[in-house]
Order: sequence, then C-alpha cells, then structure tokens
Amino acid sequence: MTAPAEFTTLIGGVFAILVVATVIGQVLKSRMGPDNEVVENLVARINAWWGMVVLLALAMLGGQAGVVILFALLSFAGLREFLTLTAKRRADHWALAVSFFIILPVQYALIWADWYGMFSVFIPVYAFLLLPIVVAVQGDTDGYLTRVAETQWGLMICVFAASHVPALLSLNIPGYEGKNVLLVAFLVVVVQLSDVLQYVWGKMIGRHKIAPRLSPSKTWEGFVGGIASASAVGAGLWWMTPFSPLEAAGLALVITLMGFFGGLVMSAIKRDKGVKDWGHLIAGHGGFIDRLDSVVFSAPIFFHLVRYFWSVA
Repeated sequence: MTAPAEFTTLIGGVFAILVVATVIGQVLKSRMGPDNEVVENLVARINAWWGMVVLLALAMLGGQAGVVILFALLSFAGLREFLTLTAKRRADHWALAVSFFIILPVQYALIWADWYGMFSVFIPVYAFLLLPIVVAVQGDTDGYLTRVAETQWGLMICVFAASHVPALLSLNIPGYEGKNVLLVAFLVVVVQLSDVLQYVWGKMIGRHKIAPRLSPSKTWEGFVGGIASASAVGAGLWWMTPFSPLEAAGLALVITLMGFFGGLVMSAIKRDKGVKDWGHLIAGHGGFIDRLDSVVFSAPIFFHLVRYFWSVA
C-alpha cells in the first residue's frame, strides 16, 4: 500500500516532536538526577510513545490488514486485562472461551468484510444474548449477574468499541478514496494528544480537582486547557481529513470530550477493583487499556458521525 502524502507528513511531524521530547527528557534527567520521580516517569512515557508510534505507523502502512490485525490483538490483550480483574468461577470458562476465540475474531472478521449491518449489532445483540445462556446452563448462580455483566462490559469496551477504529477504513467518502487511514491517524493523534496536554496543563496550572476519588491528577484547568489545545490541533489537521477547519475542530472537541469521560469511567472501574493500572506491560503507561480507554470511548462516536454526515453507502 502506498501511504498518502499527508500521512507521511503527519508521521514526520510526530517523529520530530518525539525527538524534541526525548532531548528535553534527557536534559531534565541530567540536571535533576536519575532519582527524580517526575522526570523518570516522563522519560518512561516518552520511550513508550516511541514504541507505540512506530507500531501504529507500521500497522497503518499495512492498510486494512495491518490496522485490523493490530486492533484485534489490542482487543485480545485489553480483554484479557479487563477480565483478569473480574470475579470468575469454573462455570464461566466456556463463556470466556467463546468471548476470546469466537466473538472477538468474528467481530473483526465482520469489520474486515465491511458488513456494517452485522458488525454494528453482533456484540450488543447476539453476543450479549448468547453469553448469559452459556453461563446459565452451567447451573452456577452465585454472583451470576455480576459475572455475566462484567464479561459483557469487557466485550463492549475492549472489542466492540475498539473495533470501530479499523472500521473507519471501510467508509466511502466521495473525493477521499484511498485516504481513510488518515481518519484513523486523526482520531488517535487528537485523542492521545488531548490526554498528554491535559496532563501538561494540569501539572503547570492545575489547582481544582475534578474527581479526586476517581483520578486525583485530573483538574479543571488541565481539562479545559487540554481539550481546548487538542481541539485547536484538530482544527489545524483539517488538511488531512475530508472536513473543513471548523468541522475538524468540532469533531476534535467531541472525541476529546468522549476520551476524557472514557478515562473517568475506566478509572471508576479500577477504583472499584482496587488497582491503579490495568496492567504493567507498557512502561510509564500501565496496561493496554490504560492507553486504549480514551480512544475506545471516542471511536464509535467518531465513526458514526463521519459515516452519517460524510460517507455514502
């Protein structure tokens, strides 16, 4: 697949930003010492971003196959993290096997086949009705509702919502043929940049906490500064989308807001389970869900807005 020129420009810009961030991180580390917790966390985050950006860029260069396979693997890893923290009994083994080895691959196969009428309802209708049956026939009713609901919620977040990222490649937008990978890039860059900017603004001027019990680091100043800054960046990236600058700003505002609330929801679940991070596989970032939470909450909304207002059947 030949990458659109806009994609090459975007990736070049992202790599340039990471180079600058790496230099700044090393300078701060040399001046403040290797034992400074804030600087060490910053350097770990920058190093993790290098790996994630390279992986995402390679997947996008692979076109539909690369993006679908990448997000299928991320869904598998995320679902594993999610269900590891939930209450499960022997009677749930069949439901878990069905979730990982039937529902997940079928959902991504439907995305690959561009069967919108089925992938949009497969999990919230068919899978959600199937799983309670699979568990019920095992005869174990202790904590039945909680066990089934947690598995369903894991599928909704980690598989159904996440699968809407590669689904963007199937949209038929007049005059935008062969460039849909840029929609994926727009979504991921804007939402993830919003997370970073909220963190930066919060560290610089954050005073008033939004939800101290859920996420002590989130402040109103960081929220407003990060959302506004990321929306402005989204407007500036209009050239790689089928949107006007104003439309790009509006969509960026919607997806950054959804990303923020997604982070809050997932923080609430983590607090309920008594953990700080979903996992520890990504240095400085926790687990896969810790990186996916903002994107998975924004992806379905972004997909359907673009499909309704810009795409044709």
